[in-house]
Amino acid sequence: MFFQIFELQLLCALALDLLLGDPRWFPHPVRIIGWFCVRLETLFRRLFVSKRLAGVTTAKDGLMPWEPWMAGAATVLAVLGVTLGLVAMLLWAAALFSPLLADGLAVFLLYTSIAARDLIRHSREVYAALQQEGESGLLAGQQAVAMIVGRDTAALDRSGVIRASVETVAENMVDGVAAPLFYAVIGGICAPFLQMSPVVLAALCAMGYKAVNTMDSMFGYKNERYLAFGWTAARLDDVANFIPARLSGLHLVVASFLLGLDGKSALRIFFRDRLCHASPNSGHSEAAVAGALGVQLGGESIYFGQTVVKPTMGERTRELADSDILITNRLMLVGSALFLMTLLLLRRILLG
Repeated sequence: MFFQIFELQLLCALALDLLLGDPRWFPHPVRIIGWFCVRLETLFRRLFVSKRLAGVTTAKDGLMPWEPWMAGAATVLAVLGVTLGLVAMLLWAAALFSPLLADGLAVFLLYTSIAARDLIRHSREVYAALQQEGESGLLAGQQAVAMIVGRDTAALDRSGVIRASVETVAENMVDGVAAPLFYAVIGGICAPFLQMSPVVLAALCAMGYKAVNTMDSMFGYKNERYLAFGWTAARLDDVANFIPARLSGLHLVVASFLLGLDGKSALRIFFRDRLCHASPNSGHSEAAVAGALGVQLGGESIYFGQTVVKPTMGERTRELADSDILITNRLMLVGSALFLMTLLLLRRILLG
Protein backbone atom coordinates (compact mmCIF):
# COMPACT_ATOMS: atom_id res chain seq x y z
CA MET A 1 0.00 0.00 0.00
CA PHE A 2 1.38 3.42 -0.98
CA PHE A 3 -0.02 5.06 2.16
CA GLN A 4 0.33 3.49 5.58
CA ILE A 5 -2.70 3.36 7.89
CA PHE A 6 -1.38 6.07 10.20
CA GLU A 7 -0.68 8.36 7.25
CA LEU A 8 -4.23 7.88 5.96
CA GLN A 9 -5.63 8.64 9.41
CA LEU A 10 -3.59 11.83 9.65
CA LEU A 11 -4.61 12.88 6.14
CA CYS A 12 -8.23 12.18 7.06
CA ALA A 13 -7.96 14.51 10.06
CA LEU A 14 -6.44 17.21 7.86
CA ALA A 15 -9.13 16.72 5.20
CA LEU A 16 -11.86 17.06 7.84
CA ASP A 17 -10.41 20.39 8.92
CA LEU A 18 -10.15 21.69 5.35
CA LEU A 19 -13.72 20.60 4.62
CA LEU A 20 -15.48 21.49 7.87
CA GLY A 21 -13.29 23.87 9.85
CA ASP A 22 -14.36 24.57 13.42
CA PRO A 23 -18.13 23.93 13.83
CA ARG A 24 -19.43 26.73 16.05
CA TRP A 25 -22.15 24.53 17.53
CA PHE A 26 -19.71 21.87 18.77
CA PRO A 27 -18.01 22.10 22.20
CA HIS A 28 -14.50 22.38 20.77
CA PRO A 29 -11.75 20.81 22.93
CA VAL A 30 -9.81 24.10 22.97
CA ARG A 31 -12.83 25.86 24.51
CA ILE A 32 -13.02 23.12 27.14
CA ILE A 33 -9.30 23.56 27.86
CA GLY A 34 -9.92 27.30 28.16
CA TRP A 35 -12.69 26.64 30.68
CA PHE A 36 -10.30 24.58 32.80
CA CYS A 37 -7.71 27.37 32.52
CA VAL A 38 -10.10 29.89 34.03
CA ARG A 39 -11.26 27.60 36.84
CA LEU A 40 -7.79 26.35 37.77
CA GLU A 41 -6.31 29.85 37.66
CA THR A 42 -8.86 30.95 40.24
CA LEU A 43 -8.17 27.89 42.38
CA PHE A 44 -4.38 28.17 42.42
CA ARG A 45 -4.34 31.93 42.89
CA ARG A 46 -6.32 31.33 46.07
CA LEU A 47 -3.99 28.56 47.18
CA PHE A 48 -0.66 30.25 46.44
CA VAL A 49 -1.23 34.00 46.26
CA SER A 50 -1.84 36.03 49.37
CA LYS A 51 -4.59 38.63 49.43
CA ARG A 52 -1.95 41.33 49.19
CA LEU A 53 -0.63 39.92 45.89
CA ALA A 54 -3.75 38.33 44.43
CA GLY A 55 -3.96 39.43 40.83
CA VAL A 56 -0.81 41.57 41.18
CA THR A 57 2.41 40.40 39.57
CA THR A 58 4.62 43.46 39.50
CA ALA A 59 8.28 42.67 40.12
CA LYS A 60 10.32 44.61 42.65
CA ASP A 61 13.98 45.15 41.80
CA GLY A 62 13.54 42.99 38.66
CA LEU A 63 12.48 39.89 40.63
CA MET A 64 9.14 38.17 40.06
CA PRO A 65 6.99 37.58 43.17
CA TRP A 66 7.24 33.87 43.90
CA GLU A 67 3.61 33.40 44.89
CA PRO A 68 1.95 34.22 41.55
CA TRP A 69 4.80 32.41 39.76
CA MET A 70 4.10 29.26 41.77
CA ALA A 71 0.37 29.66 41.19
CA GLY A 72 0.99 29.94 37.45
CA ALA A 73 3.30 26.92 37.37
CA ALA A 74 0.80 24.84 39.31
CA THR A 75 -1.98 25.91 36.95
CA VAL A 76 0.09 24.87 33.93
CA LEU A 77 0.77 21.44 35.40
CA ALA A 78 -2.86 20.98 36.40
CA VAL A 79 -4.32 22.03 33.02
CA LEU A 80 -1.84 19.83 31.17
CA GLY A 81 -2.57 16.90 33.49
CA VAL A 82 -6.34 17.30 33.26
CA THR A 83 -6.22 17.61 29.46
CA LEU A 84 -4.04 14.55 28.93
CA GLY A 85 -5.94 12.60 31.58
CA LEU A 86 -9.37 13.28 30.11
CA VAL A 87 -8.24 12.56 26.56
CA ALA A 88 -6.56 9.33 27.67
CA MET A 89 -9.70 8.25 29.54
CA LEU A 90 -11.92 8.97 26.53
CA LEU A 91 -9.68 7.00 24.21
CA TRP A 92 -9.33 4.15 26.71
CA ALA A 93 -13.12 3.96 27.17
CA ALA A 94 -13.61 3.93 23.41
CA ALA A 95 -11.04 1.13 23.07
CA LEU A 96 -13.06 -0.99 25.51
CA PHE A 97 -15.82 -1.11 22.92
CA SER A 98 -13.61 -1.33 19.86
CA PRO A 99 -10.06 -0.38 18.83
CA LEU A 100 -11.59 1.03 15.65
CA LEU A 101 -13.80 3.33 17.73
CA ALA A 102 -10.73 4.55 19.65
CA ASP A 103 -8.88 5.19 16.39
CA GLY A 104 -11.90 7.05 14.98
CA LEU A 105 -12.14 9.22 18.09
CA ALA A 106 -8.39 9.90 17.85
CA VAL A 107 -8.80 11.03 14.22
CA PHE A 108 -11.59 13.36 15.34
CA LEU A 109 -9.41 14.83 18.11
CA LEU A 110 -6.59 15.34 15.63
CA TYR A 111 -9.01 17.15 13.33
CA THR A 112 -9.98 19.55 16.15
CA SER A 113 -6.31 20.34 16.82
CA ILE A 114 -5.80 21.74 13.30
CA ALA A 115 -7.03 25.20 12.28
CA ALA A 116 -6.06 25.67 8.62
CA ARG A 117 -9.66 26.11 7.41
CA ASP A 118 -10.44 28.75 10.03
CA LEU A 119 -7.28 30.71 9.21
CA ILE A 120 -8.28 30.76 5.56
CA ARG A 121 -11.93 31.57 6.27
CA HIS A 122 -11.23 34.48 8.61
CA SER A 123 -8.56 36.01 6.38
CA ARG A 124 -10.78 35.66 3.31
CA GLU A 125 -13.51 37.50 5.20
CA VAL A 126 -11.05 40.38 5.61
CA TYR A 127 -10.29 40.24 1.88
CA ALA A 128 -14.00 40.18 0.98
CA ALA A 129 -14.70 43.12 3.28
CA LEU A 130 -11.99 45.21 1.62
CA GLN A 131 -13.64 44.67 -1.76
CA GLN A 132 -16.54 46.92 -0.78
CA GLU A 133 -16.43 50.34 -2.38
CA GLY A 134 -15.15 53.45 -0.68
CA GLU A 135 -14.81 53.99 3.05
CA SER A 136 -17.27 51.20 3.79
CA GLY A 137 -14.68 48.69 2.56
CA LEU A 138 -12.05 49.97 4.97
CA LEU A 139 -14.51 50.03 7.87
CA ALA A 140 -15.66 46.49 7.10
CA GLY A 141 -12.04 45.37 6.79
CA GLN A 142 -11.19 46.88 10.18
CA GLN A 143 -14.12 45.04 11.75
CA ALA A 144 -13.27 41.75 10.05
CA VAL A 145 -9.58 41.79 10.98
CA ALA A 146 -10.49 42.67 14.58
CA MET A 147 -11.88 39.13 14.85
CA ILE A 148 -8.45 37.54 14.35
CA VAL A 149 -5.91 39.97 15.85
CA GLY A 150 -5.29 41.39 19.30
CA ARG A 151 -4.26 44.87 18.16
CA ASP A 152 -6.58 47.87 17.99
CA THR A 153 -7.95 48.02 14.44
CA ALA A 154 -10.10 51.17 14.41
CA ALA A 155 -7.20 53.40 13.35
CA LEU A 156 -5.72 51.04 10.74
CA ASP A 157 -5.52 52.20 7.15
CA ARG A 158 -6.03 49.76 4.26
CA SER A 159 -2.38 48.70 4.27
CA GLY A 160 -2.53 48.16 8.03
CA VAL A 161 -5.56 45.90 7.72
CA ILE A 162 -3.84 43.81 5.05
CA ARG A 163 -0.62 43.65 7.08
CA ALA A 164 -2.47 42.50 10.18
CA SER A 165 -4.19 39.73 8.23
CA VAL A 166 -1.00 38.55 6.49
CA GLU A 167 0.96 38.54 9.77
CA THR A 168 -1.78 36.58 11.52
CA VAL A 169 -1.94 33.85 8.88
CA ALA A 170 1.86 33.59 8.73
CA GLU A 171 2.29 33.46 12.51
CA ASN A 172 -0.64 31.15 13.21
CA MET A 173 0.48 28.62 10.62
CA VAL A 174 2.81 27.40 13.38
CA ASP A 175 0.41 26.91 16.29
CA GLY A 176 -2.67 26.29 14.15
CA VAL A 177 -1.27 23.75 11.68
CA ALA A 178 2.43 22.91 11.82
CA ALA A 179 2.93 22.30 15.54
CA PRO A 180 -0.14 20.04 16.04
CA LEU A 181 0.97 17.97 13.03
CA PHE A 182 4.54 17.90 14.35
CA TYR A 183 3.52 16.49 17.72
CA ALA A 184 1.02 14.12 16.13
CA VAL A 185 3.76 12.60 13.99
CA ILE A 186 6.13 12.48 16.98
CA GLY A 187 3.43 10.46 18.75
CA GLY A 188 3.13 8.22 15.71
CA ILE A 189 6.88 7.61 15.78
CA CYS A 190 6.96 6.77 19.50
CA ALA A 191 3.83 4.58 19.52
CA PRO A 192 5.44 1.27 18.43
CA PHE A 193 7.99 1.50 21.25
CA LEU A 194 5.15 2.03 23.77
CA GLN A 195 2.96 -0.65 22.15
CA MET A 196 0.18 1.85 21.51
CA SER A 197 -1.96 2.68 18.52
CA PRO A 198 -0.03 5.35 16.56
CA VAL A 199 -3.09 7.53 15.95
CA VAL A 200 -4.14 7.32 19.62
CA LEU A 201 -0.74 8.52 20.85
CA ALA A 202 -0.73 11.12 18.06
CA ALA A 203 -4.03 12.51 19.38
CA LEU A 204 -2.68 12.62 22.94
CA CYS A 205 0.43 14.50 21.83
CA ALA A 206 -1.54 16.95 19.67
CA MET A 207 -4.03 17.71 22.44
CA GLY A 208 -1.18 18.15 24.92
CA TYR A 209 0.29 20.74 22.58
CA LYS A 210 -3.09 22.50 22.24
CA ALA A 211 -3.28 22.71 26.03
CA VAL A 212 0.15 24.39 26.14
CA ASN A 213 -0.77 26.79 23.34
CA THR A 214 -4.15 27.65 24.88
CA MET A 215 -2.52 28.45 28.22
CA ASP A 216 -0.05 30.76 26.50
CA SER A 217 -2.88 32.59 24.73
CA MET A 218 -4.72 33.04 28.04
CA PHE A 219 -1.85 33.61 30.48
CA GLY A 220 1.09 34.77 28.36
CA TYR A 221 0.52 38.50 28.70
CA LYS A 222 3.25 40.87 29.85
CA ASN A 223 0.96 42.93 32.00
CA GLU A 224 0.60 43.40 35.74
CA ARG A 225 -1.75 40.48 36.24
CA TYR A 226 0.10 37.85 34.21
CA LEU A 227 3.77 38.87 34.11
CA ALA A 228 4.72 36.34 36.80
CA PHE A 229 1.66 34.09 36.72
CA GLY A 230 1.93 33.47 32.98
CA TRP A 231 5.72 33.07 32.84
CA THR A 232 5.67 29.27 32.90
CA ALA A 233 2.93 29.02 30.27
CA ALA A 234 4.75 31.44 27.96
CA ARG A 235 8.13 29.71 28.31
CA LEU A 236 6.61 26.25 27.81
CA ASP A 237 4.90 27.47 24.63
CA ASP A 238 8.22 28.90 23.42
CA VAL A 239 9.86 25.50 23.90
CA ALA A 240 6.97 23.61 22.28
CA ASN A 241 7.04 25.82 19.17
CA PHE A 242 10.83 26.04 18.83
CA ILE A 243 11.27 23.31 16.20
CA PRO A 244 7.89 23.68 14.39
CA ALA A 245 8.44 27.43 13.93
CA ARG A 246 11.84 27.02 12.30
CA LEU A 247 10.70 24.16 10.09
CA SER A 248 7.63 26.18 9.08
CA GLY A 249 9.78 29.08 7.91
CA LEU A 250 11.98 26.80 5.82
CA HIS A 251 9.00 25.07 4.22
CA LEU A 252 7.42 28.45 3.42
CA VAL A 253 10.61 29.32 1.56
CA VAL A 254 10.30 26.14 -0.52
CA ALA A 255 6.59 26.85 -1.04
CA SER A 256 7.40 30.32 -2.38
CA PHE A 257 9.60 28.76 -5.09
CA LEU A 258 6.84 26.29 -6.02
CA LEU A 259 4.23 29.06 -6.24
CA GLY A 260 6.41 31.24 -8.47
CA LEU A 261 6.98 33.89 -5.82
CA ASP A 262 10.32 35.44 -4.88
CA GLY A 263 11.90 32.36 -3.33
CA LYS A 264 15.41 33.83 -3.27
CA SER A 265 14.19 36.83 -1.31
CA ALA A 266 12.16 34.56 0.99
CA LEU A 267 15.31 32.59 1.81
CA ARG A 268 17.41 35.71 2.32
CA ILE A 269 14.87 37.52 4.48
CA PHE A 270 14.17 34.35 6.46
CA PHE A 271 17.78 34.03 7.58
CA ARG A 272 18.22 37.80 8.01
CA ASP A 273 15.04 38.81 9.87
CA ARG A 274 13.60 35.67 11.49
CA LEU A 275 15.04 36.55 14.92
CA CYS A 276 13.93 40.20 14.83
CA HIS A 277 10.55 39.42 16.38
CA ALA A 278 10.06 39.85 20.12
CA SER A 279 8.85 36.25 20.23
CA PRO A 280 11.56 33.62 19.68
CA ASN A 281 9.26 31.73 17.31
CA SER A 282 6.83 34.08 15.55
CA GLY A 283 9.37 35.74 13.28
CA HIS A 284 10.39 32.66 11.29
CA SER A 285 7.21 32.23 9.29
CA GLU A 286 6.55 35.98 9.07
CA ALA A 287 10.03 36.68 7.71
CA ALA A 288 9.67 33.98 5.04
CA VAL A 289 6.28 35.37 3.96
CA ALA A 290 7.58 38.95 3.90
CA GLY A 291 10.45 37.93 1.64
CA ALA A 292 8.23 35.85 -0.65
CA LEU A 293 5.77 38.73 -1.11
CA GLY A 294 8.41 41.44 -1.36
CA VAL A 295 6.75 43.49 1.38
CA GLN A 296 7.59 44.74 4.85
CA LEU A 297 5.83 43.34 7.90
CA GLY A 298 6.04 44.44 11.52
CA GLY A 299 6.37 48.06 12.53
CA GLU A 300 3.95 50.14 14.54
CA SER A 301 0.76 48.69 16.06
CA ILE A 302 -1.59 49.78 18.83
CA TYR A 303 -2.54 47.42 21.67
CA PHE A 304 -5.06 48.51 24.31
CA GLY A 305 -4.44 52.14 23.44
CA GLN A 306 -0.64 51.86 23.66
CA THR A 307 1.59 52.17 20.61
CA VAL A 308 3.99 49.25 20.22
CA VAL A 309 6.79 49.47 17.66
CA LYS A 310 7.88 46.02 16.48
CA PRO A 311 11.04 45.38 14.44
CA THR A 312 10.33 45.25 10.72
CA MET A 313 10.82 42.15 8.60
CA GLY A 314 11.33 42.21 4.86
CA GLU A 315 11.87 45.09 2.47
CA ARG A 316 9.24 47.47 1.15
CA THR A 317 9.73 46.87 -2.56
CA ARG A 318 6.03 47.63 -3.01
CA GLU A 319 2.93 48.43 -1.00
CA LEU A 320 0.74 45.68 0.39
CA ALA A 321 -2.19 44.74 -1.85
CA ASP A 322 -5.50 43.02 -1.11
CA SER A 323 -4.36 39.96 -3.07
CA ASP A 324 -1.49 39.43 -0.61
CA ILE A 325 -4.04 37.98 1.80
CA LEU A 326 -4.99 35.27 -0.71
CA ILE A 327 -1.36 34.63 -1.66
CA THR A 328 -0.43 34.19 2.01
CA ASN A 329 -3.21 31.64 2.35
CA ARG A 330 -1.79 29.67 -0.57
CA LEU A 331 1.69 29.91 0.92
CA MET A 332 0.40 28.60 4.23
CA LEU A 333 -1.40 25.66 2.59
CA VAL A 334 1.50 24.62 0.38
CA GLY A 335 4.02 25.14 3.17
CA SER A 336 1.88 23.05 5.54
CA ALA A 337 1.58 20.26 2.95
CA LEU A 338 5.35 20.21 2.48
CA PHE A 339 5.82 20.27 6.25
CA LEU A 340 3.59 17.21 6.66
CA MET A 341 5.31 15.36 3.82
CA THR A 342 8.68 15.95 5.48
CA LEU A 343 7.42 14.68 8.83
CA LEU A 344 5.89 11.53 7.32
CA LEU A 345 9.04 10.85 5.33
CA LEU A 346 11.07 11.20 8.54
CA ARG A 347 8.72 8.76 10.28
CA ARG A 348 9.18 6.18 7.51
CA ILE A 349 12.95 6.54 7.68
CA LEU A 350 13.04 6.17 11.47
CA LEU A 351 10.62 3.24 11.65
CA GLY A 352 11.91 1.51 8.51
